[in-house]
Amino acid sequence: MRAVRFHSYGGRNVLRVEEVPTPEPGPGEALVRVRACAVNHVDIDMREGISRLPLSLPHTLGFEIAGEVAELGPDVEDVAVGERVAPLYQIHCRECEWCRVGQHMHCEQITMLGVHSPGGYAEYAVVPAWALVPLAPSLTFEQAAAIQTTFATVWHALATRVRVDEGAWVLVNAAGSGVGTAGIQVAKLLGARVIASAGSDEKLARARALGAEETVNYRVDDLAARARELTDGRGVDVVMESVGGDVLAASLGALAKNGSVVTVGAHAGEVVPVDVILLFRHQWSLVGSVRATAEEIRHCIDLVADGRLTPVIHATLPLEAAAEAHRILEAREQFGKVLLVP
Repeated sequence: MRAVRFHSYGGRNVLRVEEVPTPEPGPGEALVRVRACAVNHVDIDMREGISRLPLSLPHTLGFEIAGEVAELGPDVEDVAVGERVAPLYQIHCRECEWCRVGQHMHCEQITMLGVHSPGGYAEYAVVPAWALVPLAPSLTFEQAAAIQTTFATVWHALATRVRVDEGAWVLVNAAGSGVGTAGIQVAKLLGARVIASAGSDEKLARARALGAEETVNYRVDDLAARARELTDGRGVDVVMESVGGDVLAASLGALAKNGSVVTVGAHAGEVVPVDVILLFRHQWSLVGSVRATAEEIRHCIDLVADGRLTPVIHATLPLEAAAEAHRILEAREQFGKVLLVP
């Protein structure tokens, strides 16, 4: 089969399309024919060696995949060859205390597709059969591959971690990213009013088309001041944050009293200064949120299948264009998700 793997050459990690043996499913496993695989910024971090995730080279990236069951290993029930599926990218142990209470993202033995095992930058991938989520006929493979790290991540952040109320003001940063395009839609579904921020007017126009009432170009305007102006001086109730660095710091100043910044990423800076005096005087909350539970992932897949949420797909590219997909994300040219289609 064809797979895109990265190797280290002269201190640089380089993506290469290679012919590798097609994996065979073991007991309790399924071989999935990959029809679409999402490209995520953390893929670039892993390629560059800055992700803090354990890797063994050469490595095949790819968290989120959708496809068809091509072959089943021994002892697999309730799954049929040919079934359309999207595997959970978080493979939890199902036995530890965290798994028993449904907090799978904290599983003590969690492994991730595309990190601890070869991922979806390939024609086939092996996954535990229990982790396969059946796809409704209304879902395309491309849509199904663009849900888990976007809609489910945002759902966990907004609906579970900070519990956005109907009528609340939500500022969604990086509105052109996969998380940003999902954040606008989830916030609207929860009944919020949305201010979208991005670094280009073109992306902000598209954010309005997704449902944002107001927009801020944070390369031109003061993010905190403009957010306060748009809320008649009050500030926003929640900031959906995935940028980090100066954008996260400015987001705190955009908050109303008792407001919350919920953060899921920090590609623009992992260490941010915080004025603790302002934090406690205004009773602001800085809330971390990581991934999503298996139930939240399934719920978001159902919401997309029902047409209540719609993945925004910037481009679908062949496996041979994986390096171009990475370039698009590194240049921040995308609006929505970039997919590889083997």
